[in-house]
Amino acid sequence: MIDKKADLAGPGISTYEEVEECLPDDYKALLGPKERMKALFKTKNFIEENLCRELNLFMVQVPLIVSKESGINDYLDRDGSRTPIDFSCGLGLEKRIEAQVVQAATKWKRMALKQFGCQAGEGICTDMRAVRKDYFLDHDHGVYVDQWDWERVITEDMRKLEFLRDIVEKIWGVIYEAGQMVKKDFPGLDVDKYPEIPKKLDFFHAEEILERYPDLPRKEREIKMLQEVSPAIFIIGIGYVLEDGYPHEMRAADYDDWITPTIKKHGRQFHGINGDILVWNPVTRRRHELTSMGIRVTKETLPLQLKEAGQEHFLQLPYHQAILKDEIPLSIGGGIGQSRTFMYLLRTAHIGEVTVSVWPNVLTEISKRKNIHVLE
Repeated sequence: MIDKKADLAGPGISTYEEVEECLPDDYKALLGPKERMKALFKTKNFIEENLCRELNLFMVQVPLIVSKESGINDYLDRDGSRTPIDFSCGLGLEKRIEAQVVQAATKWKRMALKQFGCQAGEGICTDMRAVRKDYFLDHDHGVYVDQWDWERVITEDMRKLEFLRDIVEKIWGVIYEAGQMVKKDFPGLDVDKYPEIPKKLDFFHAEEILERYPDLPRKEREIKMLQEVSPAIFIIGIGYVLEDGYPHEMRAADYDDWITPTIKKHGRQFHGINGDILVWNPVTRRRHELTSMGIRVTKETLPLQLKEAGQEHFLQLPYHQAILKDEIPLSIGGGIGQSRTFMYLLRTAHIGEVTVSVWPNVLTEISKRKNIHVLE
């Protein structure tokens, strides 16, 4: 039996020998740096405009820094392995502000819905920037993170899988159409070497995927699904403990709702109204996560999830109190990785070809040997 516990968090590559092995040997960028940047920003504008139209969102400013005591920062998982950057600020203050660089704007967005006066069916979208210092740095994970973090007000009757699926399909439609647009406007991307971006996104619950591949850890299950079943999938129910005694992934306990019972199948109860879009990247020949999203926790489900995670002390923080006291609206939201999406649509082998960040020398040398030239 493969160790499933070790695979519950992290990118799935932990050595640079593995990185070198998985990167293609026959790579040649389809667009040069100048054309790639033109294509990237055209794609960025297209996705922002159409995402806002399809989900009824409007663009807002988003924080890079939050106070530590607010509890607003995103901890990304439950095991405490990905911690934010802490620092003190405020020259001349008797007691300096204890601040953190955001890892994602997940919690801030939900509170911001009230700040911006959003009504049911209306929401916000952000051009979010963050720092995640505890990633293993490889060809599709960087310290610097950019996302379209979005959030939309919902009503109680929308807290079901059918609504989640409808929103996911709209998001995938925008990504697919962005791919068609940029390929038309930049003919260098229209090559036979790589398959077409799939128009159809297939949905599977994490329990169904486990049932197909019961002896594999989750990343291997995801790879098998993308290779053997569909090159573009949405995995439902990430965070709740599955039939084998492990969650599909250690999803944080205080934003997505992964504990709510949804459907019964094969005599078993499935849980969770959240999930991820994953695609098969034909350039890197690896699984590629584009977005995590979900219907958010309520005053009923938040304490249950925090208890499962052993984090009940979080309930005293302002963000969590706001949920318990119904001071912020019910919502659905997610984060779409910008550079990940550009990497996928523009057919690059390294995220450093579409964003500027810091990379270890060992990765830079591997990239050069593979004819991959990252931005500096």
